[in-house]
Amino acid sequence: MAKKTQKRLPRRREAFKYRGYSIEELQQMGTSELIPLMPARARRKFNRGISRDQETLLANVKKGEDHIRTHLRDMVIMPEMVGKTIEIYNGKEFVSVEIQPEAVFHYLGEFALTRRRVNHGTAGIGATRSSKYVPLK
Repeated sequence: MAKKTQKRLPRRREAFKYRGYSIEELQQMGTSELIPLMPARARRKFNRGISRDQETLLANVKKGEDHIRTHLRDMVIMPEMVGKTIEIYNGKEFVSVEIQPEAVFHYLGEFALTRRRVNHGTAGIGATRSSKYVPLK
């Protein structure tokens, strides 16, 4: 009897670190201390200033609201958002996303895909010239 092998994700051996800082340390830092650690695109966004809607979203996260819905796909994921569940609009519906530590400084839109994968069916009768010769039984 053959044994079924299931693909398992590797267990994380040590706590997640971002550029040498743990998530707890990142959460204690202010925005001005976080800006030098960010990737270039996120750093540029914060240097130019975030919108009022994005400030409101950050305030709601800091307040500890558990049900947050947003259309702000261009919002950078900050360390305060880790562990929260945020519903992100993908153009049709809200996609529920739990923010993991690995998502820090990525964008919300990266986790709510706007297009679905297409699974085409088989060709039906009359779809091609060769389907004429398919026996109908």
